[in-house]
Amino acid sequence: MFFQKKTLVLLLTILTTLLLAACGSNTNNTQSNSGGEATPAPSAAPSASPAAERKLTDGLGNEVTVPANPQRIIASYLEDYLVALGVKPVAQWKVSNGIQDYLQDSLKDIPTIPYDLPFEDVTKFEPDLLIVGSSATVEGQKYGQYSKIAPTYVLGDSVVNDWRKALLKMGEVLDKGDEAQKVLDDYEKKAADAKSSIQAKLPGQSVAAIWLVKNKFFIVSDKQSSGSLLYGDLGFQSPAIVKEISAKGTGNWNSISLEKLAELDADHLILINSDKGTGAKALEEPIWKSVKAVKNGNVYEYPRTSSWLYYGPIASSQMIDDVMKDIVNKQ
Repeated sequence: MFFQKKTLVLLLTILTTLLLAACGSNTNNTQSNSGGEATPAPSAAPSASPAAERKLTDGLGNEVTVPANPQRIIASYLEDYLVALGVKPVAQWKVSNGIQDYLQDSLKDIPTIPYDLPFEDVTKFEPDLLIVGSSATVEGQKYGQYSKIAPTYVLGDSVVNDWRKALLKMGEVLDKGDEAQKVLDDYEKKAADAKSSIQAKLPGQSVAAIWLVKNKFFIVSDKQSSGSLLYGDLGFQSPAIVKEISAKGTGNWNSISLEKLAELDADHLILINSDKGTGAKALEEPIWKSVKAVKNGNVYEYPRTSSWLYYGPIASSQMIDDVMKDIVNKQ
């Protein structure tokens, strides 16, 4: 009998302990609502892993410590990539006669910085990351000076001259690799669809892009700038004159005389007119009027503020829009 009572006391003690523990647990996981009722307390949301600084090797072999979530970026003449990735710089590229107008829907409130990045101007903007395209920008002792102001990452010439490589590299530097790949994939699909339409409506036809500035003509290279888009991405035929001048030239745009221009047998001619509003006397010359595409009324004129003088995912996408609207869909 004593044993049974002792056992009963022990069981009651254990039961009481368990009930108290349960009540304590319930108290810790409930909260009172405005009516005084106990309601389940919200569980804590899992916290995302905080971004951390990363060490990357740039195009010149420099080890660069890229800060986590940089907020004050200067990437002069690389703004096309920043905008494509949803990033706003603290300052944007500028030359004496203008800025990248085609990007101003996204950059209209961003102050400008001279294209050659004077040290005092860079310092004034207090950047936390400086991204440079060409190695010439940091030649001599310049890299050391810039790196004292902010971590400085140089893409390098082999990257910056190929906008696709530059886009992916910018994505890597900004820890937006997935976003960069999506931008590229979307562009490739858009270009492929446009090329298919061009081949269906304008099979075998040729095009050339001409830039008029200060009464002189320049013709785009067949493998660079908008030439890469026209002949590579969109599949237009490259006229013999374009191939000839491109083989001898070294730039994105190479000088062409009026006499040579007269030999241009392109079916379509894209004219970027930087002389618009200043007379453009060259367009009154009889030789210009004798050019095949001019005589046939197949000239498509764009201002210097358009994207045709630039490169990058946004510039290239806008050029495709121009081609489809003004050339393909009007046939």
